[in-house]
Amino acid sequence: MLRSYKTELKPTMEQKEAIDRTIGVCRYVYNFYIAHNKELYERENRFVSGRTFSVWLNNEFIPNNPEYVWIKEVSSKAVKQSIMDADMAFRRFFKHKSGFPKFKKKGKTDPKMYFVKTDKKAVIHCDRHRIKIPTIGWVRLKEKGYIPSNSEKYVIKSGSVSKRAGRYYVSVLIETEEEKVKPVLSEEGLGIDLGLKDFAVISNGNVYKNINKGSNVKKLEKKLRREQKALSRKLEAKKRVKKGGSYYNIEKQKIKVQKLHQRLDNIRTDYLNKCISDIAKTKPSYVTVENLNVRGMMKNRHLSKAVANQKFHEFKIKLNAKCKASGIELRVVDTWYPSSKICHRCGSIKSDLKLSDRKYRCPHCGEVIDRDLNAALNLRDARVYEIAN
Repeated sequence: MLRSYKTELKPTMEQKEAIDRTIGVCRYVYNFYIAHNKELYERENRFVSGRTFSVWLNNEFIPNNPEYVWIKEVSSKAVKQSIMDADMAFRRFFKHKSGFPKFKKKGKTDPKMYFVKTDKKAVIHCDRHRIKIPTIGWVRLKEKGYIPSNSEKYVIKSGSVSKRAGRYYVSVLIETEEEKVKPVLSEEGLGIDLGLKDFAVISNGNVYKNINKGSNVKKLEKKLRREQKALSRKLEAKKRVKKGGSYYNIEKQKIKVQKLHQRLDNIRTDYLNKCISDIAKTKPSYVTVENLNVRGMMKNRHLSKAVANQKFHEFKIKLNAKCKASGIELRVVDTWYPSSKICHRCGSIKSDLKLSDRKYRCPHCGEVIDRDLNAALNLRDARVYEIAN
C-alpha cells in the first residue's frame, strides 16, 4: 500500500542554495526541451521523446558545449524527471487532454526537485525530526514525527522538494504493509448540493457555510489587494528609472503577495479537508454529487472569482479519494439533471424556477422547502448516475 506525506522543511542557507540551484536547472531543462521540440517541429515536422532528448543532452549537447556543464552539477534524477514531466505534457497535448505545454517561469511555476533511491538496496533515511535527501544531505523537518521513520513497515520510495512563497516543502511516497481498516457503513446514502451561497448542503440537513464570506478571509483579501497595489506601483516605478537603477524592493514585495495567496489557499484547502472528513464520518453507503460544469461557470465574469475560490473540482477529487479509502460508493449525476426543479416529495418538475427563488414551493403538493436542501434530497434519491472512477 502506498501513502503520500507532505510537510515543510527547515533547511540551512547552504541547503537552500543547493535546492534553488537544482530547481533552477530543472526549470531550464524543462524549457529547453519544449523549445527544442518546437524548433524540430517547425523545421522537420517531428517530435523527440523525453528519453531521446535526455540521451542527446548528456552525450552530445553538453560534451560539445562545455559552457553548459553546470547542468550536470545537480542531481541527474531531478533533471531526468523534469524532462519526463515535459514529455508527459506533450503527450497530454497530443491526446487533446490539455493545451500546448507552457514554459516555466521563475518564482511562479517552478518545477519540483525530484529524488529517488539510487538503487534497489539503497534507503532514503528519515528520522523523527529530519530526512536525508540525496545530493542535499540531512534536512530538518518543521513538523516532527509526521513522516514515519524508516522501518520494515515504512519504506520511502521517492519524493520531491518544492518551493512556494519562500518556504520549502518535501513530499514523499511511502510503501507500507499496513492496510487501513474500512469502517462499517450504514444503509443510508447522502446527496451533496454544492453552491455559492453555502459551500455544501447535505441531504441529512447539515450545511457547510461559504468560508470566503468569513471575516478572516475578507481581511486577508483586503490586505492582499493593498499589497498588490504596492507591488504594481513598484513595477511602474521600475519602468521609469534608468538601467541599473533601484528595484524598489520588488522581490520583497512579491514574497509578501505570494505569502498572502498561500495563506488564503491554505485556509480554503483546510476547510475543504475538514468538510470531507466530516462527511465521511457519517459512514454513508453512498454519496451522490452533481457533475458541475465549472469551466462554463467560470465564463461568467461576475461569478468567476467566487466559483474559483470554492474549489469545486478539488473537492470532487478529494472526496473521491476519501470515498475509495473508506469503501463508500461515489455517484456522479449528469450536469443537466434538474435536481433543483424536482419536488422531492411528489416528483413534479417546476420549470419556471428562478435563481432568485431560495424557497422551493411545489404547485402540486404544496411542499415548501429550502431550494438547496431539496436539490440535495433529489441527488440522494437519483436513479440515473455513474460511479466515479
